[in-house]
Amino acid sequence: MALEIVQVPVLSDNYAWLLHDADSDTTVVIDPGDANPLIAAAEARGWTVTQVWNTHWHPDHVAGNATFGVPVTAPAEEAAKIGKVDRGVVEGDTIAIGAHRAQVMRVPGHTQGHVAFHFAEDRVIFTGDTLFAMGCGRLFEGTPTDMYANMQRYAELPDDTTVYCGHEYTQSNGRFAVHVEPDNRAVAERLREVDALRARGEPTVPTTIGRERETNPFFRANSAEQLGERRVLKDSFKG
Repeated sequence: MALEIVQVPVLSDNYAWLLHDADSDTTVVIDPGDANPLIAAAEARGWTVTQVWNTHWHPDHVAGNATFGVPVTAPAEEAAKIGKVDRGVVEGDTIAIGAHRAQVMRVPGHTQGHVAFHFAEDRVIFTGDTLFAMGCGRLFEGTPTDMYANMQRYAELPDDTTVYCGHEYTQSNGRFAVHVEPDNRAVAERLREVDALRARGEPTVPTTIGRERETNPFFRANSAEQLGERRVLKDSFKG
């Protein structure tokens, strides 16, 4: 049976995720910055949360961990910052919900131990705060070289891979993308779509690898140097 994925808005602009496998009746929460909306969403569906997975240590992704009282899987490099971690994972490890298996990818830069969870058979990836729709995470602990390497790895995935990221940043990311690629028609069309979605109060994520290949200026950067230049510009961009 297909993996069920539910988007749950938390805090001001975060997204956390509920994953449910009906065959095993198990439910995973990814990046619970606030437990209460996730508990409500799970209860509304008759689901019981059985695991918590974290992509990185930032409080807006882990503050709700303890509320669930279930095993927590998180980056081994960041376990000390997160607190109680039952399983620390590293590059190449496999984690699972029922029969659905995800490979752990180490994707440093936003934080140094940041990981993504890639369900290859399901064509799904959870990228936390590394790859956003039309953007990438700030380089708080890493370098442009780190983030460029991440983008190269993401670019190897099939275009129809669905990308679930950690924030609703697409509108501001899109305005920046138009600024740095003013002749990119795909970017302009995507921003019009995003503006319409936000005007209706609708989310702009998930996205896909194929869409990011066409419209994301960080994904499209031709070198670590260019990605770094774009990241510095984005950090102070007021458009």
